Amino acid sequence: MSTPELGLPMVVPAQGLPARVRIHEVGARDGLQNEKATVPTEVKAEFIRRLAGAGLTTIEATSFVHPRWVPQLADSEQLFPLVSDLGGDGGAPGVRLPVLVPNERGLDRALALGARHVAVFASATESFAKANLNRTVDESLAMFEPVVSRARADRAHVRGYVSMCFGDPWEGAVPVHQVVRVCKALLDMGCDELSLGDTIGVATPGHVQNLLAELNEEGVPTDVLGVHFHDTYGQALANTLASLQHGVTTVDASAGGLGGCPYAKSATGNLATEDLVWMLQGLGVDTGVDLGRLTATSVWMAGQLGRPSPSRTVKALSHQE
Repeated sequence: MSTPELGLPMVVPAQGLPARVRIHEVGARDGLQNEKATVPTEVKAEFIRRLAGAGLTTIEATSFVHPRWVPQLADSEQLFPLVSDLGGDGGAPGVRLPVLVPNERGLDRALALGARHVAVFASATESFAKANLNRTVDESLAMFEPVVSRARADRAHVRGYVSMCFGDPWEGAVPVHQVVRVCKALLDMGCDELSLGDTIGVATPGHVQNLLAELNEEGVPTDVLGVHFHDTYGQALANTLASLQHGVTTVDASAGGLGGCPYAKSATGNLATEDLVWMLQGLGVDTGVDLGRLTATSVWMAGQLGRPSPSRTVKALSHQE
């Protein structure tokens, strides 16, 4: 136990938690893609640089989707070169800059710019696969197979997102076996890691631990799993703690709580990175993140967007109303 500094939690470690957690920061992609107004490319680049300066080592930069589907990220080919040096050439060494690639054309564009970490975005439900990709689950997996294969052949790291792992706005509760099937298919095709998404924020801790246990029983190891919780019902931190107790060490979060999902009704913001860091610091779990610098970054970004940050920790530390 340690005495807290001003603006930091008291450290009281809990048993059975990992010593370190890698935060997969999604604010610059998942957060900004939901903005009604287009954020200038230079502002996005500065946001990413400030996040790196706060100690985040994995920062999802953008998405190489067709501009018609996500116009807010239409500048991916202009943005990525502005931050690519963060990957080690003259910038902060070791910073991962993953990009979303929906198909082979997106992969071509990403690799041409030197991207070394890519992600595909699958669904555990037919309704969301149709809404998001205009394909069935099996058709979307077939589309991803050559993307993953080619990325691996190019020695790129591949993450597989699995959305609607706990509930779907059209189908309701999602059977665990349905999620496991998609996860195993993505691993079998060559994905290096998976991110389990609670896209509409309906998960609760018992459900989370049940899914993680079932994945383990079906041969999916915990060390390839990350979690991505939305805070629709205020459960994101509780679900994260349940995941950590199971041994998960990768957690997705969004600086300032930016973002949701443009294709999912009732999907409010992602878990705020500052709220996650506050909890982890209090538990004595290392993240390598400077909470003060991260908070300042989110306050700055909130100013760029013209509204206060929804993160409770940002509000508390910066005295935002």
